[in-house]
Amino acid sequence: MSANRCEQYRSTLQRERGFTLIEMMVVVAIIAILVTLLVPNFMRARAQAQTAACEANMKEIATGLEMYYADNLSYPSGASTGSSNPVDAADPLVKYYLKQAPVDPAAGPGKYYTYSITGAGTGDASYTVVCPGLHAALTLQTLNGGTAPSSDSSIQYDSNTGFSVH
Repeated sequence: MSANRCEQYRSTLQRERGFTLIEMMVVVAIIAILVTLLVPNFMRARAQAQTAACEANMKEIATGLEMYYADNLSYPSGASTGSSNPVDAADPLVKYYLKQAPVDPAAGPGKYYTYSITGAGTGDASYTVVCPGLHAALTLQTLNGGTAPSSDSSIQYDSNTGFSVH
């Protein structure tokens, strides 16, 4: 009787060896559908994170400029009216008011935020900070009055008007 059971068990194992081709194709199709749904969401989340990091970096630069102004009653001397000054390691703003030169995640290393001063020497000086990278248009809706710009754009921060799409 035990030999008969062993024979039945062996014949059952031989019939149920693994997955059929159709079962494997169904699993692959389900994985493919999940990937097509999830990858765009991850890419959008990454682009939104880059835009948020850029805005935070620009606020940090603006805070550094305000601190410099509070200590010296003027903006950095290298920032002449109309010129664009990179926020790099040589900038006095970075030396004394920022821990390091911020890097725009959309532009990558080696490209620096720039700032320019308007009305220097007058009682009504202001500054503009410009982002070096291009950000995905869909991530700029809140900065552009609720509508996405027609193409990828950079961000600009003005001390008088705040953030805008440039």
